[in-house]
This record gives sequence, C-alpha cells and structure tokens, in this order.
Amino acid sequence: MDRLDFEAARSVSRRRLLTAGISGGAALIAARALGADVDLRLPGGNSARPLTSDFPQKGEMILQRARPVLLETPMEVFQHNLYTPNDRFYVRWHWSDMPTSIDVDQYRIAIGGHVERPLSISLAQLLRMPRVELAAVNQCSGNSRGLFEPRVPGAQWGHGAMGNAKWMGVSLRHLLDLAGVRGGAVAVRIGALDKPLVEGAPAFEKALAIDHARDGEVMLAFAMNGEQLPLLNGFPVRLVVPGWYSTYWMKTVNTIEVLTAPDDRYWMAKAYKIPDTPRAHVAPGTKDFPTVPINRMNPRSWITSIADGASYGYDPVLPVEGIAIGGDSGVARVEISGNGGRTWEPATLGREDDRYGFRRFTARIGVPRPGRVQVMARCTNTAGETQPMEANWNPGGYMRNCVEPVTVALT
Repeated sequence: MDRLDFEAARSVSRRRLLTAGISGGAALIAARALGADVDLRLPGGNSARPLTSDFPQKGEMILQRARPVLLETPMEVFQHNLYTPNDRFYVRWHWSDMPTSIDVDQYRIAIGGHVERPLSISLAQLLRMPRVELAAVNQCSGNSRGLFEPRVPGAQWGHGAMGNAKWMGVSLRHLLDLAGVRGGAVAVRIGALDKPLVEGAPAFEKALAIDHARDGEVMLAFAMNGEQLPLLNGFPVRLVVPGWYSTYWMKTVNTIEVLTAPDDRYWMAKAYKIPDTPRAHVAPGTKDFPTVPINRMNPRSWITSIADGASYGYDPVLPVEGIAIGGDSGVARVEISGNGGRTWEPATLGREDDRYGFRRFTARIGVPRPGRVQVMARCTNTAGETQPMEANWNPGGYMRNCVEPVTVALT
C-alpha cells in the first residue's frame, strides 16, 4: 500500500482528471458511445442502452445518463471478476455539479456539531491514521428498477448498478473519538462536495444513527481494490456503510456533523423512503402508506454465465455460475433450479472473503433433451432470509430482490 501515501495521492489528484472526457456540460451530454447497444431486457420496451468508454478512469460501461453521471456495469464483468475492477465499477451521482478535480493540498474533512473538539482533517493526516479493510458490495437502492412492473420513475437500471470491492480507510468511529462525541448525541450527518445547480435545492447529505456510525465497520475509504478511488467513485474519500444501500455511501466527503436529534433534512426526511411493510412492498397505485428511510440490503443472486434469451449448443449438462449477496448478513446457501422452480438443488459456494461481499456459486444442471430451459438461483442469508419468487413493488423502485429467471434455448 505504499502507493497510497500522501505524495502518490497528490500526484494523481492534481491532474484535472475529467477534463478530457466530462468536464463541461457539452461533453457530459455528448459522451461518445461505442456504436453498440446493450439490451437490458426491460419489460415494456425501451431497454437498449449505449456502451461508452468515454469517461475518464472508466472502461466500457452502459450509459444510463450523462448528467448527472449514471454508468452501469455490464453483467459479463461480474462473471469474470469477484471484485469489480475500479474502471468497470458503476457510477451514480445525484447532482450535476460534481467535482471535476480535487486539490488534495486544500481538501479537508470538517468534523463538528455535538463534539468536544471540532476538527479539520487533511488527506495527509487521514492517510497516517490506523487503517481498516473489508470487502463489501455497493448497490444502488434502485438496482434493477427498470424491471419493475408497472414501471416507476427514476433511472431505469438493469442489474448492474452494483459492484464489489475491497475497501480500505479509517473507521468513522476513530474520527469521532478524535473529536470527542459529547453525551446526548443521536446521529451523524455526512456531507459531500457535489452541489445542486438550482439555488435552494437541498445539498446531498445522509445520516446514520450514532451507534451505527460508531460500529467500527463504517469507514471513510480512500482506496478500493488496492488503488485510489476513481474520481467518479468518490476520490479522495467516500463513506462505506457495509450491508446498506449506496445512498448512504457518500462520495467526496467533506463534512461530518454530530447531531442531538434525528436528521430532518430533505435526503433523510423526504427522499429514499420505502413502505414500512415486509419487503417494502405495496400494491401498485397504493397511496398514503407509512414509510421509513431505506437502510439495509436484502439477499440477492444473479446467474452470470448464461444470458436470458440467448441460445447455446445442446449438452446434457449445463454448467451454471453466478454471484450472490446476503445483504447485511452473510450468504448461507444458494440453490439452483433447472425446471422453473419446481425443484431445487444446492449450489457449490466459493470462498467468503467477507460477509458483505459477493459470493461465487456454481452448479451443473441435467438437461435431458434440447429445448428451452428456465434456470433460477435463490440465496438464503445467515439471518434466515430467502429470496422470494415474487417481485416487490413500490413507487421508488427500491429493494428488488426476487428470484431472477434466466431462460435459454439449447439447440
């Protein structure tokens, strides 16, 4: 990790990393595509998205939106990589006025609010502090939103608004201890450098309960997969909240504020609210239901070795591979069905580097004759939660975690 010292951080960050590709509105809107589309197979049509490699520090990505930047990871990336490469890691920004360069000599994280010693922490100071490291999946709250029926507003993601990385940084607890949290603290609000373009629009901020913020796992990360964060993924420092949806994983963090009451600002009190029901589900069209802020992830699995709607040469044994997550728990088991869910067999699980990360699974399905085969995977986590067969629905398009069938033709 010698590459993550202050001088290395300085040398990278002082370049205007986005100048060539996305600084300025015209380049953002006119990001060049590779001339090929990906069909996300969204119900109701309009499911083709261009591939682009025009964003700095990014390889080939699915372009969902250019301003603010929304880039989706192609599913084949997950087939070949347990840890999502930094240059293929999905991107989601809330405000168009995002940083296009960071001067680490001037960059500071202000820690204040209900503390004994307000602090201003430089990147150089942060890099000298005790480090923590863990593997965790970062998944957008609306991952797979494009599959909701009926459709709901918002980015029409396929399954690729997620990624798995080894994160390294400093625990939020350590920073709070340096500042000295005073008695009566209730929550910690995190702010960042991206800003709304419209005057009066709320700054993007999120908050965690004080006990969660001090659990030792929540961290301010300055590295992913052994390298500095790409600027599009939050360089120089982002919040990592293992097991929780990405809305809490603030990028380009610059403020930490300890509160004596729950956060009542827009992004906690109004936005990212889910029905206070099992699986955040309500019947389409339902109104006036109780809500709570979205929080922990649920178990999911994806088959990655074969593609829905594709054709393959017939063989009496069909190998199946994929990835699973337990959400805020580990993966206990994954089961596979080759007959549309009528019967299930256990898959073989790969190694577990961390309970919050991807877990690889493999299986072999007997296919007695050529024809169409519907393959399914379902994950059960260590808390005993199993993926349901039926999809949930809510007006935000959040927390989809049903079994995702893959139908192929074997000829």
